[in-house]
Amino acid sequence: MTDVFEGWPRSAFDVLLQLEGEPSAEVRRQCRRDREELVRVPMVKLLDAMASADPAYEDFAVWRYGGVLMEAWQRQHAIVRMARNVELGVRFDLDGLEIALSWWYAPPEQIERYRAAVAGPGSGPRLVAILRKLEREGYEISGDVLKRPLRGHPVDHPRATLLRHRSVIASQGLGCEDWIHTREAADRVLAAFTELRPLTRWLVKNVALTRP
Repeated sequence: MTDVFEGWPRSAFDVLLQLEGEPSAEVRRQCRRDREELVRVPMVKLLDAMASADPAYEDFAVWRYGGVLMEAWQRQHAIVRMARNVELGVRFDLDGLEIALSWWYAPPEQIERYRAAVAGPGSGPRLVAILRKLEREGYEISGDVLKRPLRGHPVDHPRATLLRHRSVIASQGLGCEDWIHTREAADRVLAAFTELRPLTRWLVKNVALTRP
């Protein structure tokens, strides 16, 4: 097999179809080798292609499937670590590819830095502008949000909702067209990473501060 990313083969979807629902241990055992070669290996090659295109994407991990969680068999996940708790994510499943940038599982000191940056007169409006642009480009903005207004800030603060976030996720499904079977899939992932770069930089500068 070539080491160059050439997309996922059509047979990768056949393997995932066999693992839909609640596949038995026997089915999982029978599919193990094909899933590794047809589903996981292309993801490794994709992330290698990202790292070759930009050294900033060199610190990546591609999950191996487990024997307990069904989702680990039905979906292939990978991450690129940009800073502590700031990760670009790629997911491949029967719906095709999904890209995400996540700041999550943050320690208290990061959450405090995030809130200070959101409340700041320069960094706060900059974040709003970045998120609005991503939404126009088709990204969904989500995260873990406190149900009540944050203490210490006015209820009518112009960024009150953002202040309540304890995580921020920007995600978008790229679809499942014929390009997913070609090298064009790498181009689309790289383009998405580029679209997410302003938010990545904002989070690294204002929240993470340090590498993993």
